[in-house]
Amino acid sequence: MLPKHAPFDSAQRASLDSLLPTLDATQRGWLSGYLAAAGAATPPAAPPGSARLHVLYGTESGNSEELADRTVKEAKKRGFKAAMSNMADISPADLAKHDNLLVIISTWGDGDPPETAVTFYNEFMSADLALKNVKFSVCALGDTSYEKFCQTGKDIDARLESLGATRIAPRQDCDVDYDEAYTSWLDISLSAIQPASATPAIEPAIINAPAVEYGKKHPFPAELTERVLLNGKGSAKETLHVELSLEGSGLAYEPGDSLAVLPVNAPDVIKDILQTTGLTGNEEVEVKNIGPKLLADALREDFDITSLSRNVLKKLAEITHSATLTELLEEANKEEFKAYTEGRQIIDALHDFGSKRISARDLASIFRKLPPRLYSIASSPLAHSGEVHLTVAAVRYHTHGRKRKGVASTYLPDLINTGDHVPVFVQPNKNFRLPADGDTPVIMVGPGTGIAPFRAFVEHRAALGAKGRNWLFFGDQHYTYDFLYQLEWQDHLKSGALTRLDLAFSRDQPEKIYVQDRMTEHGADLYAWLEEGAHFYVCGDATRMAHDVHEALVAIVQNHGALTREDSEAYVENLKKSKRYQRDVY
Repeated sequence: MLPKHAPFDSAQRASLDSLLPTLDATQRGWLSGYLAAAGAATPPAAPPGSARLHVLYGTESGNSEELADRTVKEAKKRGFKAAMSNMADISPADLAKHDNLLVIISTWGDGDPPETAVTFYNEFMSADLALKNVKFSVCALGDTSYEKFCQTGKDIDARLESLGATRIAPRQDCDVDYDEAYTSWLDISLSAIQPASATPAIEPAIINAPAVEYGKKHPFPAELTERVLLNGKGSAKETLHVELSLEGSGLAYEPGDSLAVLPVNAPDVIKDILQTTGLTGNEEVEVKNIGPKLLADALREDFDITSLSRNVLKKLAEITHSATLTELLEEANKEEFKAYTEGRQIIDALHDFGSKRISARDLASIFRKLPPRLYSIASSPLAHSGEVHLTVAAVRYHTHGRKRKGVASTYLPDLINTGDHVPVFVQPNKNFRLPADGDTPVIMVGPGTGIAPFRAFVEHRAALGAKGRNWLFFGDQHYTYDFLYQLEWQDHLKSGALTRLDLAFSRDQPEKIYVQDRMTEHGADLYAWLEEGAHFYVCGDATRMAHDVHEALVAIVQNHGALTREDSEAYVENLKKSKRYQRDVY
C-alpha cells in the first residue's frame, strides 16, 4: 500500500503493509487524525546550525498571538530555531539579543497599541538602543474603518529602522480579513532569511481527511435556544440575554473569552444601497475567495456595507471621478473629512457622490469583507454545559437624517428566531483570566454590557467552590429598568458566591453617579483588597468609562496609600505587569 518513495526501511514497510489493509475506514480516519495532531503539537526540532528567529507580538483580542504561533510553527518547518514572546513580557532592550525579528502587532481603537503592549510601546518609542545587527519585518493588524489604520505597526516599523535595524521585507498592513495578506508577508519574510542548511519537516501522510474542526475558518452553526430582553418596560435601552447551543461543535471556552458572531446585513440596508445606486441586485459580481454571486446575496452575506472609511472613499472617488470627494480626501482637508465621516455610513457617500454612475462590479470593489463581531461570553461552561451566553445591547440611533443600527447587535434580535442557527467561533482572551488561585480576592467593574464576563466569573468560581471574595461594581441608567441580571446577583449575594455589590444608576437622582464614583466612595476598602492581593478587572466602554475608572483607581491608590501621583501610577502599572489589573474594553 505504501509508495516506493515512502521514508520507511524494509522492516517498517512490511509491518505497515500487513497492518494497513486490516484497518476499516473509521480506524484509518482516527489514525490519520491522531498522527496529524501529534505532528502539529510537536513540530520537529530544527537541525543544528539553523538560523534563530524570534517572533514578537502585541495583542488585544488574541489575533496577533494566534498569528505569532502560526509563524513559529511555519518557521520550524522551514528549519529555523524559532520562539515567540509577548510584548508584555519583555523590555525593549531585549530586542538587541535577536538577529532575526518578526513583529506582529495589532492596533486597538484609533491607532493605539493593545492594552498589554502599552508599556513596551511607550518605552520602545523613546529607548536609546543600537539594533544594527537585527534584521526585521513587521506585520500590522488593524481596521480600515479607523482613520489611524495600523498606526502602532507603522510606528514600530519606523522606530526599528531609526534604531539601525535592517528591514528584510516590507511592512504588511492587514485589515480585519488578514489571512491572505499575513500568509504572503510570512512567506516573503521567512524566504528573506531562509537558512541554507534548512531541512524541511516531513509531514505525516493523511490517509483520510479528518472531520471538520470548527473555528475561525469553519464557524459552527449554533442554534439560538433562548433570547430574553433584560431591560424593563420604560427603559431607553434594549439589552438582550442570548443563549446558543454548542452541542456537537467541539468548541470550548473559558471565562474571559469572547464569542465571534458572523452576522448578515439587514434587508432594509441592502434595499437602500440598491435603490441609491439604481442596481437591481440580480447582477453578478465576484467575491474574493468565493467566486461569482448575485449582488444582492453578496451584499447580504459577504460585504461590510456600512463602515465608512478613508479607504472606501478613495475607491469611490476613483470610480465616480467626483471632484468634491477628491478634494475632501486631500491631506489639507483632514478636519473636513473627519466632520463628514462622523456619524455617516457608506449609503451616505453613495448618495452624495454620484452613485448612479457606478456599476455592480465597481460597487462590489469598494467593500471589504464583513467582519465577525466579538462579544464577551456571559456564561461559565461549568454552569451551562454545552451552551454559551451573550449580553448584547442592540444599537439603534438616528444621524444625518437616517435611521442607523448595529449590524450584529440588531441581527440577533431582528433576523434570528429561536431554533435558527448563528455562525460562531470562540476567540480566546488570555489577557482576561481569573486568578489561578481560587482563594484570591477579585474586584470587578462592569457597567452596562460590561457585566457579561463577570456573570461568567462568578458562576465559574461558584461551580469550582472557590473561597476567594468577589466584589462587583455595576452601573446603568435606572435601577428599576436597567439592573441587568438583578435576581441572579441577589441570589449570588445570598449564597455567598458574591461577597459585595455596589451599584451606580446614573439617572435615578439629579446628579449623575457612575461606577468610578462608587469606587471612590469605598476607596479605603478597595485599596485594602488590593493590598491583600486582589485582582482588578474592568469591562465595557473604552471611550470614557475605562479611562475614568483607571483615573479613579490611581487616585484611590494615591490617597489611601499615602503615595505621590508618580508612585501611585507605578503601583497601578505593577498591577498590570503582574496581571492583577486586566481590562476587556471596546
